[in-house]
Amino acid sequence: MSGNTKTLRVRIKSVTSTMQLTKAMGLVASSKIRRANDAMQKGRDYCKALEDTIAVLAADRESLKSPYMQVRDTGRTKIVVIAGDRGLAGGYNANVFRLASTFPDAEFIPIGKRACERYGKEINSSEHYSFDDALSLATELCEEFAEGKFDRLGIIATKYNSVMSQEAFIKWILPFEKSENPDTAGIVFEPDNLTVLNNVAREYVAGMITVCVRESFASEVAARRMAMDSAGKNAQQMISDLQLEYNRARQGAITQEITEIVAGSGD
Repeated sequence: MSGNTKTLRVRIKSVTSTMQLTKAMGLVASSKIRRANDAMQKGRDYCKALEDTIAVLAADRESLKSPYMQVRDTGRTKIVVIAGDRGLAGGYNANVFRLASTFPDAEFIPIGKRACERYGKEINSSEHYSFDDALSLATELCEEFAEGKFDRLGIIATKYNSVMSQEAFIKWILPFEKSENPDTAGIVFEPDNLTVLNNVAREYVAGMITVCVRESFASEVAARRMAMDSAGKNAQQMISDLQLEYNRARQGAITQEITEIVAGSGD
């Protein structure tokens, strides 16, 4: 019986240590949520401004001559895959990779340590990914697209719906689509729409990558917080169950000792 109580004490200590770790990780995630949400919201506003600008430029007939509006169908696709730097975030990373697996013929460009490890690329961080990093990648991608080295470019990221809900999605950003009836009132581009569109393409792609990275990071910290909260509750319940079992085992051991003493004194 004493062996059983010793085993239970060890298990209780182990689960308590795990609970303390999940609590600490949950607090770290909580401390990052506000900053991540602020960056995400600014990114969404920036994204809307970029998309509105591209819509106006792409509506012009001359812009159809742009290499960034050429539709090709040779089956060559590149996808930027944005995942987290760490695990313990529920299904966050798994959902991204599950969506990526539906494009088996695509070439993947990973952002985030987990994505880089999965696709065997040089490690980079999604949390610390800067606009300069995105601009360098966007410049390379735009040059390759303009040269016809691939047909379309997409981004797989995670949309932040709420602290409790995040959803993996894919956004296609190249080639640009011709817009129908955009609001062009009072808008004049110099020297002309085609020139501006060709020059703004890499900034647009870099902006979209940056915005998706910010949105994904906000989703990651929210998912980690929820996962750690859930793990903490499960650990607390396990400790309660183990403590009850320990008390019963201890009481049984005490009762057995008393019985043995009484029986011995009777002899």
